[in-house]
Amino acid sequence: MDKFEFYNPTKLLFGKGQLSSLKKEIPAYGKRILLLYGGGSIKKSGLYDKVIQELKEIDATVVELGGVEPNPRLTTVKKGINLIRENQLDFILAVGGGSVLDCAKAIAAGVPYDGDVWDFVLKKAKASSNSVPIGAVLTLAATGSEMNGNSVITNWEENEKKSFNSIHVYPRFSILDPELTFTVPRDQTVYGIVDIMSHVFEQYFHASSNAPLQERIGEAILHTVIETAPKLVNDLDNYEYREVMLLNGTLALNGLTAMGVKTDWATHYIEHAVSAVHDIPHGGGLAILFPRWMEHVAAVRPEKVAQLGVRVFDLDPAGKTDTQLAAEAIESLVKFWTSIGAPTKLSDYGIDDKEIELMTERAMLADQIGNYVPLTNEDVRKILRNSL
Repeated sequence: MDKFEFYNPTKLLFGKGQLSSLKKEIPAYGKRILLLYGGGSIKKSGLYDKVIQELKEIDATVVELGGVEPNPRLTTVKKGINLIRENQLDFILAVGGGSVLDCAKAIAAGVPYDGDVWDFVLKKAKASSNSVPIGAVLTLAATGSEMNGNSVITNWEENEKKSFNSIHVYPRFSILDPELTFTVPRDQTVYGIVDIMSHVFEQYFHASSNAPLQERIGEAILHTVIETAPKLVNDLDNYEYREVMLLNGTLALNGLTAMGVKTDWATHYIEHAVSAVHDIPHGGGLAILFPRWMEHVAAVRPEKVAQLGVRVFDLDPAGKTDTQLAAEAIESLVKFWTSIGAPTKLSDYGIDDKEIELMTERAMLADQIGNYVPLTNEDVRKILRNSL
């Protein structure tokens, strides 16, 4: 494996009733708060009222920004930055899923920065140590944003969806109460499951050697998701299933399985391009694209896809080549995702070949993307066409 440093500063508060921890955690950072949330589901569920009550008990000053989009937009980030500056706020409380947290991180980094916040995703600037501190109340098992420094933002006017990462925008604390995920509908639950597995895949298919422990940890997460997912999607109010899936989501992308390996992420870049142009659910896009990516790379390096099939999908390797096992592994993955209700092709979202070139262009951050098998423009174009 490669040399590495690992540091994760987020305090995780996991379990039933942890919302009451807000009163203890927030005062350390200040009581002038930007309350950030999505489309209003937290008001329908009653969570909004509970959060407001917690904030009242510490005499917090609260400024709200609701309506964060599922693919959070640059315009919303800029609104948040302006609200913090105008009201001299000192803390962001993000209540929702990964999109709300992604938005919070971009706002946090943008407040002390004199330039355009889009500079962070263009790698023209880096978030500073005086980024606004963030706390999270998570309502969806999916992105792992509650315990990492990743932020994905969409510039809708330019049809660009890009990310940045910084240790300075990790949440200071994240509250994960499985009961707060009960209201997530079946389709969003499925997208979250796909997202969790995809995060593992992006790190499992690495370009380094001698990382058996990291791979086994990833396989354990995948096994647990595959075991739990069919039960959860048919029993959405089951605390034990929600609890297991919630922790899977956190461990899939908190840096644990990326230690010492050159991770891939090409499929995420391609999906970001698709959803930047068509605004589809991130997990839905990944469910379509990942099997096609696996087919493409298995033609060059089938061994890791074959390993996935044997270790995760329990394929019998006797008398089979890596190429045969890889094909069976991909078939097993598609069968599993289809069984829980995930889409299988871009046409499920009404997407045709009209904007293949635009999506290919948006996916390419450089001449090549990915590490397991680096992809060129032509490779990305082929994967997109095979996904239609």
